[in-house]
Order: sequence, then C-alpha cells, then structure tokens
Amino acid sequence: MSFSLKKLANSSILVQQYKEFQLCSSLCHGGLYTTTELFSLDKGRRLRERGSEGEQEFFLCGSSVPLSRLLHSCGYYSFYNSSCQVPCFLPHPSGVSNLQEKMLVIAPYSRISLLPKHSLQGNVRNLSFRGFSSGTDCDMKSDSENGNESDDVNDGEENVGGSVKSGADPNEVEKVCKVIDELFTLDRNMEAVLDECDIALSHDLVIDVLERFKHARKPAFRFFCWAGQKPGFAHDSRTYNAMMGVLARTRQFESMVAMLEEMGTKGLLTKETFVIAIKAFAAAKERKKAVAIFELMKKYKYKVGAETINFLLDSLGRAKLGKEAQALFDKLKGRFTPNLGTYTVLINGWCKVKNLVEAGRLWNEMIDVGIKPDIIAHNIMLEGLLKTKKRSEAIKLFTVMKSKGPLPTVQSYTIMIRDFCKQSKMNDAVEYFDEMLGAGCQPDNAVYTCLITGFGNQKRMDMVYASLKEMKEKGCPPDGCTYNALIKLLTNQRMPDDAARVYKKMIHSRIQPTVHTFNMMMKSFFQDRNYEMGYAIWEEMSKMGICPDDNSYTVFIGGLIRLGRSGDACKYLEEMLEKGMKAPQLDYNKFVADFARAGKPDILEELAQKMKFSGKFEVSNVFARWAEMMKKRVRRRGPFKVDGQCT
Repeated sequence: MSFSLKKLANSSILVQQYKEFQLCSSLCHGGLYTTTELFSLDKGRRLRERGSEGEQEFFLCGSSVPLSRLLHSCGYYSFYNSSCQVPCFLPHPSGVSNLQEKMLVIAPYSRISLLPKHSLQGNVRNLSFRGFSSGTDCDMKSDSENGNESDDVNDGEENVGGSVKSGADPNEVEKVCKVIDELFTLDRNMEAVLDECDIALSHDLVIDVLERFKHARKPAFRFFCWAGQKPGFAHDSRTYNAMMGVLARTRQFESMVAMLEEMGTKGLLTKETFVIAIKAFAAAKERKKAVAIFELMKKYKYKVGAETINFLLDSLGRAKLGKEAQALFDKLKGRFTPNLGTYTVLINGWCKVKNLVEAGRLWNEMIDVGIKPDIIAHNIMLEGLLKTKKRSEAIKLFTVMKSKGPLPTVQSYTIMIRDFCKQSKMNDAVEYFDEMLGAGCQPDNAVYTCLITGFGNQKRMDMVYASLKEMKEKGCPPDGCTYNALIKLLTNQRMPDDAARVYKKMIHSRIQPTVHTFNMMMKSFFQDRNYEMGYAIWEEMSKMGICPDDNSYTVFIGGLIRLGRSGDACKYLEEMLEKGMKAPQLDYNKFVADFARAGKPDILEELAQKMKFSGKFEVSNVFARWAEMMKKRVRRRGPFKVDGQCT
C-alpha cells in the first residue's frame, strides 16, 4: 500500500501542534454559503485542548451485525378489506377521523417574542421561534446528550417509514413547510392558507413534507388530514406508511393502531405497515403488542412464513428482549421451519443482553440440526464475545475462522479493530489492519473511522491525519460517520471551534449532517459557556432544514438555563411541548433559582396559571408539578437565600 500505518505508528510522534494545524487546514479547505459567517464569531479565539469451510466449532458460551439480508419482505400476501378486531392488548383505537381534535390542541393566541437574538455577527435582533420542519437526514441516534452518548457514533435510528427517491418539486415542498412553520402554533388558519397556495398535491410531496416533520407529530398529522380532504387527492399506501412512521417514532401507539385499521378497511395495508408497527412496539419493549401486530397479519390474510417470524424475533432481540424472543420462538417452533436466519437473529438477541450461555446453546443446536453458521453468525458471536470481555476466546474464534472458515471479511476485522481501539491498544489495531490488507480485504470507511477514533482518543493527531490521508488515497473519502466521529472526538476534548471547522468541511464535501451532528457541537459550545456559538449552531440547524429532536431541545434548553437565560429557556420549553414532545429532564432547581434571584420566586405557579388560561394544558401541568416540588423542598430546607436575604 502507498502508506503504511504500521510504520508511522512505530515511529516517533510528530510535533502535535503542527499536526493539529495540518488536520484543521485539510478539513477546512473550501467555502460554505451558510457557515462562513457562523465561524467568524470565534475567528480570533485560540485553540484549546483540555486533558483529557471445515470442521464445525462448538461454543458454550455483538452489538448487532446488520442482518438486512435476512429480513426480505415476503411476497405472498393479499388484501382483505373487511375491518378486523384488534387484539385486546393493543391500544384501543379510535377512528382516524376523530384523532385530529384529540391530537391537535392549538392555543388561540400568538406568542410575542421579548427575547434578544444574536445574529452571526453578534448583533441583537428579535429572537424568533424555531420552526417544526426538518430536512431528510439519516437521523443518527443521539443517546442522551447529558452524558449517555453511544460508543459508536453511527448507531443510527432506522428510517421506519422507508425512503424512495422523490419526484416532488423541492420549491413546492419548501413552500408548504414554510406555511406550516409560520402558522401552526399561531392560529387555526393554516389549512386556509394552504388552500390559497395552489399546491399541486402529489403523493411524493406529502411524503417529503411528512419527512420534514418526522419529530413533530402534531403539525405532521394536521397536514396529513388536510391533504386527505382535498378534492382529487387520496392517500395511498406510501403516504399512510409515512404518517405511520411519524406516529411510531413519537410513540403515539393508539393513533398508530387506528391508522392501521383504517388502512385495512381501504385495502391499503402493505408489509411495510406491519413492519413499522412491530418495530415501534418492540423498540418500546411492548412484547405482547408487537406479537399482537404479528397475529393481526394473519387476520388480514397475510401469509406468515419464516421470514416474517424472523423479522419479529429480530425486532425483539434488537430491543434487548432476547428472553422474550426465545420464548416466542419456542411457542412457534411447530408452525414453521427455522432456518439460518432464525438462529442468527436469536443468537444476536442473546448477545445483545450478554448471555453467551444461551447464545452458545443455540449455536450448538443450529449445528445439530444440520445448519452451517455463515460469516454473519460468526461475526455476531465474535462481537458477543468481545462485549462480554472474553477477548481470548474471541481471538481463538477469529483464528479458527482464518484456518477453517468462513474466512474473515472486512466486517470481521473491523469488529476486532474497534475493540482494540476501545482498549487503547493501537499497535494491535494497526497489526490487524495490516493483516487485513495482506488477506486481500479492501478497507472501508468503517474500519478507518475506528482507527481515527482510537488515535484521536490518545491525542495522536498525526495518526488521525495519516488515516484521513490514506482514506483518500485508497478511494474511500470520509463519509458522514467519519465526520461525526471526528466531531465527537473534538467535542469530547472540549475543542468546539475545531469541531465547527470539521463541520464546515463536511458541508463543503456535500455530506448531509444529521441532528446528532448539531447536538454534539451545540452541547460543546454550551459547555464552553459560549452562548453566541451555541445559538448559532441552533440557527444553522434550522437553515439546513433539520428539525431538532428531543435531545436537541434538552441540550439547548439546558444550556440556556446553565447560562442564566431562564426566560429564553421557558419559551423553548413551551415550544417543545407544543410539538408533542415530552418535558425534558432538566435542572429545574437552577431554573427556579434564576427567577428567585430576579425577584420572582413564584414564577412557576404564575407560568402554570398563564398556560392554563391560554389553553396550553400540557405546559401548565409541567410548571404546576415542578412548582409543587419546589414548595416541598423549600419547606424542608427553609427559604431561598438570595444575596444573603430570604425570599
């Protein structure tokens, strides 16, 4: 190969500041129309770095390796137009025609902004409220931004609604989204304005708009209902499934089941409809309801075979319900013939919960019935061993794979290299990388991303730079996961300015950022007590057409509270709840103390009453609950002391 990581790894470490400068320079090449001003705020700030195929093998004894090939949809199904009785343990559905009044409670008043807003140049202007639309993004999962971040940056949320190339006019989509953004929370005339816009409704347009509001169930459902009532337009299976995806993502299970029933009466059910519902219930650890959807398929005359059962078992396993998946398998064992995919997803489910005894038992059972484990099964077992810290056994299995088959693939090597990187054993990681090249496996973005993360955690920026350079030489330039890994690396080391420069290069390379990208940068700037840049990232998210999720609001509102901007935080908390999201877990003690210092110790009660009179009952309940909690704490601890005086 043109460049040897091993040679550089064994050489002396280069001057760190020079390499960091090279890294930032290489990543910052090129301009950006929306972020040039964004980075001018901290142009003069100094960079800071704060520390920190043969004989079969048997096993007595991971994260999930992709099993998409096991989950192909079964082609044998038919439509059945009669409405079926939903099993009693599913949420009791009401008709979709009755859902709008229930889901969309809009307060009959307009909000007036009293808060300052910083432009990218630092000028003060009126603070506008965030819209609800979002761009199409891969939605990489942002595990709680309060410190529970995933080890792997690319542990992404799946697109439950599916994705098909759209034929809708982007300008029409933008026009519709702008109307919804501006009018949804202000009044009840959104539909009237949409009527006047002379929109050429199409199924692709509806799907695109719903995708842009996938985290905001209330405006999404309201638009869906408006479109369905337009003369000459009728929802098809794709638009229904897109709306089902929004309801599933926001866990509106009663509404989701009601929509599924309506699709059944109209003959619009597809396999994807059931997939969305099963995934949603499994992700919420609602095993009985997931199985109920499975049983419902038979009532709608869908043929249920091994592939369908495998999908259900895999959904339960991915939700860490391996025991429940096993019980269901034992129950259904006589109704279908288990195949390689069946055993693979069950083993994966047990590895998810780190139960290698059961995983090993299934492995042996699979061999006993004459099924030969393939490379996917081997990779799952390999990762399961590493997750349970049985590294010596994992290395033995890897050695057996090399000698007896199936031969390790780039995914197999990536699993091993990732584990070495997590242990900071970079010499071993590079050794396996070179072995992979010698075996003829072409490296991909995933394995380079592991190396970049490992070297970055050791602050060996020369090796990070070398890995990035080699990626380009090997014809696999950084992808979204690589850029997110770099941003996470820099934000974890409290280097938000450098993370912003990497983001600029990401956009210049025409790689779509995700909501997780913005969450990481925003959190880092707020930790650095840099309100201007934290708010600029929030605004940039809006300009890129990406809707903030629950974690975005939690990071943003929490940052405002920590910086003493509780008034701003109150407004965004209200906005968050209006979108249909749950109240975030925040430091409400600081929230109350800030108002107490301002001479408003009873602000939460006042806000609760105000929201109640305005018709915002959800917001009112949140404030009232926390007001009562604060009262109890005051009675236990005594009154607040502000500047030496009791309040």
